[in-house]
Amino acid sequence: MNKLFGYILTPIHYLLFGLFLCLFHPVQWVCLKLGGQEGHKKSVDLLNFFLLGTYFIMGSRIIFKNPYDLPTDRPIIFIANHQSMYDIPALIWFLRRYHAKFISKIELTKGIPSISFNLKYGGGANIDRKDSKQAVSEIFKLAERMQKFNWSTVIFPEGTRAKNGQLKPFAIGGVATLLKKVPNALIVPIAINGSWKLVQYGKFPLSAGQKITWEVLEPIEPEKKTMEEIVAAAEEAIKEALK
Repeated sequence: MNKLFGYILTPIHYLLFGLFLCLFHPVQWVCLKLGGQEGHKKSVDLLNFFLLGTYFIMGSRIIFKNPYDLPTDRPIIFIANHQSMYDIPALIWFLRRYHAKFISKIELTKGIPSISFNLKYGGGANIDRKDSKQAVSEIFKLAERMQKFNWSTVIFPEGTRAKNGQLKPFAIGGVATLLKKVPNALIVPIAINGSWKLVQYGKFPLSAGQKITWEVLEPIEPEKKTMEEIVAAAEEAIKEALK
């Protein structure tokens, strides 16, 4: 039934998703010109609110859990597992008060309405995976902005999407690079569960009626811990939450 309804609902979902991306491209430009970084951020938040709304067209159940009073006066590194592109709009919207940024492939800064504009001007890090020097430099620049503005960053240490929902080993590189410049950052794991099911049949049809959860887990203070211990603790917490 999930697949059958997917054939019916997926075109409507894609139509609305694409419409919002096209509509908000000029909106972001105007907000950046008139309102600067803060105005641009508000337009991006609103865009992702509408993008998240298109999940309901697919009959998806969206659940975000955050039982913790996370600080807004210090940087946060959110460490999350990654199951599909549908992870991201929810993270931007639900973590909006923490100014969450992303480390993205530089290829995504061209050709995608709204998304490419946001990646260029939103303050995240756009890295060339073939150029390690450029990648480290970009992440350092992001870390400096985190320190200066108390921004946060979302990292997917698996390195790629886990298309079947099975957690892949976490790499320490991105977290370690950020913590070198932002040693006072709080580490906060997030367990994402169910978004892979939305795309289990590929891009078409999407699977209707799936439950997707984003669960904020207990924060980890990095002080007196090695990079390996920090990432291992986050990985273990996420693994437990996904059981």
